[in-house]
Amino acid sequence: MEKVNFTTLTEFIILGFPEFPELQVPLFFLFLLIYLIVLIGNLTIITIVCLDSHLHTPMYFFLSNLSFLDIFSTTVTLTKLMDILLRKNHHISKSGCFTQMYFFVSQASNEFLILSVMAYDRYVAICQPLCYYLIMNQKVCILLSTSSWVLGLLMPLSYFIFLPQFSFCHSNEINHFFCDITAILKLSCSSTSSFECVVYIFGVLVACPCFISTVISYVYIISNILRIRSTEGRRKAFSTCSSHLTVVCLYYLTLLCLYLRPPSMQSMEINKVIAILHNTLIPMLNPIIYSLKNKDVKNALRKCFQ
Repeated sequence: MEKVNFTTLTEFIILGFPEFPELQVPLFFLFLLIYLIVLIGNLTIITIVCLDSHLHTPMYFFLSNLSFLDIFSTTVTLTKLMDILLRKNHHISKSGCFTQMYFFVSQASNEFLILSVMAYDRYVAICQPLCYYLIMNQKVCILLSTSSWVLGLLMPLSYFIFLPQFSFCHSNEINHFFCDITAILKLSCSSTSSFECVVYIFGVLVACPCFISTVISYVYIISNILRIRSTEGRRKAFSTCSSHLTVVCLYYLTLLCLYLRPPSMQSMEINKVIAILHNTLIPMLNPIIYSLKNKDVKNALRKCFQ
């Protein structure tokens, strides 16, 4: 079969959800509703953190970073999906596909780092409360946040060294709802082993350390909480990290379902369903989780409404 070099390719076709041709318009309104909920919920979190002086603490500073990332990730993926569903505009330029892929990977890298930083923040708050504001001072918080953003923006650049080397066997149809790397690799006729090695190194250097550091932080947190004698003391200590723990569990569980399923259970249709849950459900639930489980956020919301 004749190969088409990547450099001669001008555009891709994102299929979206062709399995449900009669549901394209209802799906558009569903994703529009989800996008609006994500925007309103996360912008509310950012606004009350900025306005309420009681929330000017490291925990809420990192929470506002996470809220911005949630808005960013849904904007990167859902805006094009809604365009596909409403106007049936499946075409995306090669540069547009690259840009979407870059920002998606960048956001994912940043979210790994921010979640692990938030876990460390909770570790210091519970295990070393007397030194909390000394350790997590303003300079440290800004440094951790800035480092996460810079690393998140730089890490995906290594992917684009290999992409121009790929060739495609006549097909430029991406069986996904956005320019997902795994879906694009399935179109390639040339060897993708070098690129897969880079992805593996990325996982070893970024995702694994973030996951391990988060787990270690919560091992220390839970063991410290269990040593508290009073039931009320344990309840109060756990309430300070329960929101973040819930968000971390949701985030990593969906990632594990997406990338660590056995090959026999792998299919693009299932991948798309899990990916849409990961990209919409978590950003939509994060503000709700932090609002319902956190007394400070509820008080700040009450003040804003009053």
